[in-house]
Amino acid sequence: MATRTSHVLISGVVQGVGYRAWVEREATMRRLSGWVRNRRSGAVEAVFSGAAADVAAMLTACATGPRLARVSAVDANDRDEAETGPFRVLPSD
Repeated sequence: MATRTSHVLISGVVQGVGYRAWVEREATMRRLSGWVRNRRSGAVEAVFSGAAADVAAMLTACATGPRLARVSAVDANDRDEAETGPFRVLPSD
């Protein structure tokens, strides 16, 4: 099974709309490791690690997000270092 780790920055109306909680639920459902947090810039930052197909599906889902979100961009960059353990919500940066 191919694995993938992606560092993601999601911009638009993504804070104050339940985006982090939604990401946590979606990532957990896909059995992904990693984390999500709010950025001072108003963006949401995340890292997803797991099966390549599951990470790809998560990135696609992030472009829509929860009902109240208005996503304008999802910028993803793959990285070599994998995350392990349960997916978690980190404090804002």
